[in-house]
Amino acid sequence: MADLALSIDTADLPADVREKLAELELELSEGDITQKGYEKKRARLLNPHAQKLQQVGAATTGAPASTGGAGGGGSRPAPPRARRAQRRVTHNEKRYHSEVRQEAVQQALAAMQTRPKPSMPMPSKRTSVMAKSPDRECRDSASSSDEDSTGGGVGIDSSAGAIGITPLPRSTPRPPPPPPVTSSGSRHHHQHQNQSQDISQLVDVMSNLTPFSSGPDVTHTAVNNRRNNAADRVQRFAYQPSDGNNTGTGRWKVSAKIQQLLNTLKRPKRRPLPEFYEDDDIELEIAANYKDPNAPKPEGNVMSATFGEQLVVPSGLPRNLEAAIQRYGSASFKASVATVLDPNGKTNTLTYGKLLSRSQKISYALLNKAFSKNNEVVLKPGDRIALIYPNNDPINFLCAWYGCLQAGIVPVPIEVPLTRRDAGSQQIGFLLGSCGVQIALTSEACLKGLPKSPTGDVITFKGWPRLHWMVTEHLPRSPKDWLPPPRLSDDTPAYIEYTTDKDGSVMGVTVTRASMLAHCRALTMACSYTEGENMVCVLDFKREVGLWHSILTSVLNGMHVIFIPYALMKVNPASWMQMITKFRASVAIVKSRDLHWGLLATKDHKEISLSSVRLLLVADGANPWSLSSCDQFLSVFQVKGLRVDAVCPCACGSEAMTVSVRRPGRAGGSTGRGVLSMAGLSHGVVRVDQENSLTSLTLQDCGQVMPGSAIIVVKMDGPSYICKTDEVGEICVSGVGGNGYWGLPGLTSSVFGVYPLDADAKAVGEQCYTRSGLLGFLGPGGLVFICGSRDGLMTVTGRKHNMDDIIATVLAVEPMKFIYRGRIAVFSIRVLRDERICVIAEQRPDCSEEESFQWMSRVLQAVDSIHQVGIYCLALVQHNHLPKTPLGGIHLSECKRRFLEGTLHPANVLLCPHTCVTNLPQPREVHSDVGPASVIVGNLVQGNRLASAQGRDMGLTDDSDAARKYQFISEILRWRAMSTPDHNLFTLLNSKGGVAKMLSCSELHKKAERIGNLLLEKGRINTGGHVALIFPPGLDLICAFYGCLYVGAVPVTIRPPHLQNLQTTLPTVRMIVDVSKSVLVMSNQNIIKLLKSKEASNAVDIKSWPMILDTDDVPKKKLAMLYRAPTAEMLAYLDFSVSTTGMLAGIKMSHAAVTSLCRSMKLACELYPSRHIALCLDPYCGLGFALWCLSSIYSGHHSILIPPSEVEVNAALWLSTVSQYRVRDTFCSYGVMELCTKGLGSTVNHLRSRGVNLGCVRTCVAIAEERPRINLTSSFSKLFSALGLSPRAVSTSFGCRVNIAICLQGASSPEPSTVYVDLRALRNDRVSLVERGSPHSLCLMESGKLLPGVKVIIANPETKGQCGDSHLGEIWVQSSHNASGYFTIYGEESDYVDHFNAKLVTGSTGEVYARTGYLGFLRRTEGTLHTGNEENMSLAGRDNDSDTVEMSGFQGGSDSMEMQDAVFVVGALDETIVMRGMRYHPIDIENSVMRCHKKIAECAVFTWSNLLVVVAELDGIDSEALNLVPLITNAVLEEHQLVVGVVVVVDPGVVPINSRGEKQRMHLRDGFLSDQIDAIYIAYNM
Repeated sequence: MADLALSIDTADLPADVREKLAELELELSEGDITQKGYEKKRARLLNPHAQKLQQVGAATTGAPASTGGAGGGGSRPAPPRARRAQRRVTHNEKRYHSEVRQEAVQQALAAMQTRPKPSMPMPSKRTSVMAKSPDRECRDSASSSDEDSTGGGVGIDSSAGAIGITPLPRSTPRPPPPPPVTSSGSRHHHQHQNQSQDISQLVDVMSNLTPFSSGPDVTHTAVNNRRNNAADRVQRFAYQPSDGNNTGTGRWKVSAKIQQLLNTLKRPKRRPLPEFYEDDDIELEIAANYKDPNAPKPEGNVMSATFGEQLVVPSGLPRNLEAAIQRYGSASFKASVATVLDPNGKTNTLTYGKLLSRSQKISYALLNKAFSKNNEVVLKPGDRIALIYPNNDPINFLCAWYGCLQAGIVPVPIEVPLTRRDAGSQQIGFLLGSCGVQIALTSEACLKGLPKSPTGDVITFKGWPRLHWMVTEHLPRSPKDWLPPPRLSDDTPAYIEYTTDKDGSVMGVTVTRASMLAHCRALTMACSYTEGENMVCVLDFKREVGLWHSILTSVLNGMHVIFIPYALMKVNPASWMQMITKFRASVAIVKSRDLHWGLLATKDHKEISLSSVRLLLVADGANPWSLSSCDQFLSVFQVKGLRVDAVCPCACGSEAMTVSVRRPGRAGGSTGRGVLSMAGLSHGVVRVDQENSLTSLTLQDCGQVMPGSAIIVVKMDGPSYICKTDEVGEICVSGVGGNGYWGLPGLTSSVFGVYPLDADAKAVGEQCYTRSGLLGFLGPGGLVFICGSRDGLMTVTGRKHNMDDIIATVLAVEPMKFIYRGRIAVFSIRVLRDERICVIAEQRPDCSEEESFQWMSRVLQAVDSIHQVGIYCLALVQHNHLPKTPLGGIHLSECKRRFLEGTLHPANVLLCPHTCVTNLPQPREVHSDVGPASVIVGNLVQGNRLASAQGRDMGLTDDSDAARKYQFISEILRWRAMSTPDHNLFTLLNSKGGVAKMLSCSELHKKAERIGNLLLEKGRINTGGHVALIFPPGLDLICAFYGCLYVGAVPVTIRPPHLQNLQTTLPTVRMIVDVSKSVLVMSNQNIIKLLKSKEASNAVDIKSWPMILDTDDVPKKKLAMLYRAPTAEMLAYLDFSVSTTGMLAGIKMSHAAVTSLCRSMKLACELYPSRHIALCLDPYCGLGFALWCLSSIYSGHHSILIPPSEVEVNAALWLSTVSQYRVRDTFCSYGVMELCTKGLGSTVNHLRSRGVNLGCVRTCVAIAEERPRINLTSSFSKLFSALGLSPRAVSTSFGCRVNIAICLQGASSPEPSTVYVDLRALRNDRVSLVERGSPHSLCLMESGKLLPGVKVIIANPETKGQCGDSHLGEIWVQSSHNASGYFTIYGEESDYVDHFNAKLVTGSTGEVYARTGYLGFLRRTEGTLHTGNEENMSLAGRDNDSDTVEMSGFQGGSDSMEMQDAVFVVGALDETIVMRGMRYHPIDIENSVMRCHKKIAECAVFTWSNLLVVVAELDGIDSEALNLVPLITNAVLEEHQLVVGVVVVVDPGVVPINSRGEKQRMHLRDGFLSDQIDAIYIAYNM
């Protein structure tokens, strides 16, 4: 039945059904309903007729097409459907149309064809993000012609020929864009060809800014979008096979697209980047406001004020509006004051007599009614009140307005709120609140339609004060003896009119009774109004021109106004002309939009006569693009009696009211128009251009100065200096206008209290002026020319552009069938000290990706060619997604707000920062002839200390007996097993917090011996043989490690593969086994089963593994003899780790280094057998391994082991354990800290009620090989301070491949210090300390205290000279627990040969250091020790371990240290991004990206081919992905002065993270370039 309904020929339907269908189609085209809703309602209408009408028509189900022949002049009149279809236009669709502009755009685009044709990559888009695009080929080929073609499409009668319209028949396929045309007639052709034709033509056209040549690029939704845990996210991309099609990108690889983008960006910019280095914002500001030396400058004389004619009040005019009501309400009580048409064309009329009686009823009710039970809310003269009436109810509004006026109440008319969160509604609420409004007047119908709460009351709208609602109909009569209160003085407010500024702030313009009356008199004189005239008003009667003429001046003159509501105009655009004909109206108040709508309604022209019209007032005549509307309307309707001198544009604004108006009948003199150079206007000067110039703007005058007023033009910016005669400035008016902004005295003085200044900054005269917000100049004869508005002004690189001009150019780009003409927003945003132009348009639901980008690229070309300015962002949103005003216009400030907040949800977006941003900073020149010795001398001259620091003395020399006694960690274990066999060393916990297993000294020793036997008997291991230990975090790993040491084998600890991610984690395990040259693999039964499983065989050949030994099956046999290495310098174990740069590096740790490390940590952390230490980290490499497997054996303390995987199951496990065991020192990874912060945020109170108390914690150290994550540590401290955690307890450590523990916060260490450094200086390898909160400041926390026996210096990584304190350099370390060297590096080994034997080229050139590969600096900080009883007795009250290593050399540890050296790690040298000569650290860019939108869960940055790539994880639905692209680009540009080349939006969990919680950026890069990332959206910025 539904299919049948869709195929009915609507011409055979009853008239009422056809009418409803036409209205439904109008709603669809206007965006009032969705496509789905349209189809549903249409089927509901047609189903009753489906049985009767079986014939199949060619009706479409999408955007409806008009019907008729090419000329539209057939003998049979078009059915109502066709008539309605041609009226489907949006609120300002034709406002900006100009054939000259269309011709200019087409010529400009055609001229580009001769240039080279680089191509631009289209974005990659997952199917879930694609706009829902039904097959356009099955639709009517002319489906949107009537909206897109100039002056209407098909179905237009022969009169259309007068304005050069070339309609096309429906059956004719659209030809391609024509060659350049020279006639004034415009071309309106639309492409309807296959993809290949579209693409080839696109390449032909695109040659300057943004050409395209790629086909559709669609990726598909991932099957599994779960958040991967840490183990799952390592090396996820390294081993995936690439077949070229795994992302659905067809022939386009990501790397090929980046190369395509690079080729496009190689074109020279319009202006080269200035060469300078900036230390502050002044230089950036200068670059943004570039002064073109060749720019035209004003050459005329300084202008003088122009005065209007003397105001002469016509005799017989009432003395004020109250008197007018009384006079006409009594003497002419049957005369009509207002007539309103409903959408069906029926009229409702109000007479002057009714107006008088009803307004008196309202006046009486306002002053005598109690609006609350306690009589708290009562009104008195001077109070403010809201008038809330819909656009179709001027009669009730008129009565309420004059009721307020007679009562002395100040009306504040506002729009009807439709929903709780209307666009701009909150700002209206602020105005009502500031005006003290408590009562709202409305009609009964309007009140019923307002949204209600469950109790039936009107809801409180967002930001609004609480209002009492009063219906102004059906009020009782006022007593006969009641008289309105005495009229208030002329300087009291008469009404408050709301106005909105560029940023959406709503202000109330206060108009006094004197100003209101003076303005009405001036309009009466200028427009020659007389009593009894008929006026047709199409405008909003609540503000500006509609209010001044149809509500105020008309009543003062006793006129009759016929109101045409907006809803009627949408259905019948010719209704206002029909009313002129019917009522013989002499005045019509319209906008240029209404003129065009009237032009479209060609079928209704026959009966129209405009011979009675003496004044056709064009309210938006100040818009330069209203000229073509006036000209076309006049050319068509002159034959209908319209006089040339009746068309009267005016210029106005809420603040200055009517600025100027062209006099009807030309009583005030001649009219004028000028063809001006847009280039000259952009520099603020008036220059005449040739009429056929592509870059000219034709302006019409807006008439002369108002009677009794004066006009002067002052400079737009800064003090109000008077402009020269050929200079564009802001027009200021004196004599008539508003009196100020309600409640805003500062803003009032700057707008309403302007005194023009001469060149010497002296005020010219004593006359005060009001800024109108209009930009223009005065022509000959005092004619006012307007070329823009202050709110529409965009200043880009020192040149001024007007929003209306940009819109006109955008709308002139053909073909237009991809977007809706009237739904375009143009605004500027401020990024990097300059304004950037953004264009947002609504695309049609049947528009494909290629068509969208084809149109977008043509727009970029056209704007660049005609305006010589680049568009920063061009976005297309889904049908009906732009926020609208109550009257259907685009709500510009709300659109801008949503764009900047990331809630606009574009369907396509294209950013062009490479093209637009020309004020990027350049680095300071590096002098190559300055050597390291010169740097040292320079530091000394400046008083800078050379950067060097040392931890305290270890206390024992290598020659002492104690040191020799404990050179081997295995011997210490055996000694502990003999001396304290039952002492518990380890406790392993499960996810519920229960003890899974415990291990004493003797148990560990015995288990290690058995494993040693296993290695000797089954494994036949030789001394020095490498054994891979693949165990989950636990006690088996520790036992296996010491079993290896007991027989002289070298253990290699390896993280086991992840069960859910074998394909990517198992090859990594296999690679480490191979690279470490392991001859045996040791594991438990579960892991061995996994290694030999069928799933594992898909990733690694099972037979290729070395011999695998099962530690669950060990012989119970005592080891005959423990192996002792001949020297402590021999290899103890290998430590393999994947760095953040993706490098797999294995380091050699000697026995001496192991015991030295353990001793150093024991001294720093005061570790003794009575201590409980909680460990929640991965035990496979670095300091995590040392704490898990080594430290307890050496120091004898009790280690409580909590595998991080258990914390993923139970987030409270770690902290509950710390509280339960009263742990004083605990160590964790950043991943665990993040799990607790995110997972326990809402359960802190619950934990406290369970008795969890962290007051016992003395040190909580995050183990890391990176810059301290200060945001995470501070969030963690702040969150758990409620559980007693001291903020000073939380700190970080620092280690790296060459030395796994350089810094560690000790038990008695001072509180970690933080500094704020200048981020800009850091980019140039300088350290400049700034105050907290300073611009560009970066907070850094020290990475713990230097461990005993560790010495660090800061060296220049290139010259190897020692740096001063004020320089950023590489951290070099010297320590007895440095690694012996790399066992192997899986990567570029030649780059790392000097890592372990680096020497300075200056100073102490003989000392050998290890290079950490990390950049940092040293600072002397004040070291205040922890206070409190527990810390003060750290030495006196400790439990000594008399049998273990002596504590000699530690005596000075408790001395208060006034100053000490702090190490600040900034980032890995290999990961730094060097762009334009400056060094950036990825984490800083990533932090900026994370801050820019709340839906970004994680991000990573890297570079490829000198392009910055940002990968952001979206924690939201796919359709939100495109919100992030402009925000990320803006944030990085603003905070780092870097242009983002590619933005990749992915699902949560895609950014790979290693076991330490560090991002694997290089793995991510490799996966991205090999097309192995299933991205939601990839944007290639131009």
